[in-house]
Amino acid sequence: MISRLWPDPQPLDDDALIAAYEFADRSRTHLRVNFVTSVDGAVEVEGFSAGLFSDGLARDADLKVFGILRMLCDALLVGAGTLRHEGYKSLRLSDPRRAWRRAHGLAEYPTLVVVSSALDLMAANPALAEAPVRPIVLTHAAAPADRRAALEPVADVLTLGDEQVDLAAGVARLAERGLRQLLSEGGPHLFGALAAADLVDEVDLTVSPLLAGPGADRIIAGRGHAPSRLALRHVLVDDQGMLLLRYTRPAPAPTGNPAFSGKMQA
Repeated sequence: MISRLWPDPQPLDDDALIAAYEFADRSRTHLRVNFVTSVDGAVEVEGFSAGLFSDGLARDADLKVFGILRMLCDALLVGAGTLRHEGYKSLRLSDPRRAWRRAHGLAEYPTLVVVSSALDLMAANPALAEAPVRPIVLTHAAAPADRRAALEPVADVLTLGDEQVDLAAGVARLAERGLRQLLSEGGPHLFGALAAADLVDEVDLTVSPLLAGPGADRIIAGRGHAPSRLALRHVLVDDQGMLLLRYTRPAPAPTGNPAFSGKMQA
């Protein structure tokens, strides 16, 4: 059972859980990042995110939210390294989730979008070759031409930037295709690049009640960028004490308010 601790504490059924993560305005581009971490900030145990659910911890709550986020998105972004390392399969949804998408005017499946500088991807990879919707690969002009040609039969390969992927341009190109509600599942370097480009509108974080110990990487990596503040939207918990947190960009401050002149009032 998943319950909301804040705001408005109450148990959440499936419909209420979907409502807790639904986009307020699907006409606007919105990029959310979904990660799981241990209490002490590890992104993996023994090299895999699934290790964060070791020691007898069930992953039911995280997997339920994981599935809902995929159901709600127009496109799923993932770095090529994460796609290979985590063994991604074709992006499929259950019959009830496909029915929900159809009922809400969405394509039956979200589109897989892979971000890759080196194009070190096999066209036979099931995530690409068996995808129910033709995937998209975002790369740059300096990527190997032979690898680009090998991928073009199974994916749309978009060139964005000269020597590194221009993620802001990529998000804009996806929006032109009607893919505005974006979900990134990592990895840490893609998260870092998205944050550095100021593209992250939301972070959905599962905190596993596990102390992983030293040595593990964080959920974000790459070059530094100016810190940005997020606003907490909800706190959910399951029966094992696993927290599911939702953060979004703060609402913009109101402008043109005649009640505020910028001066102290007596």
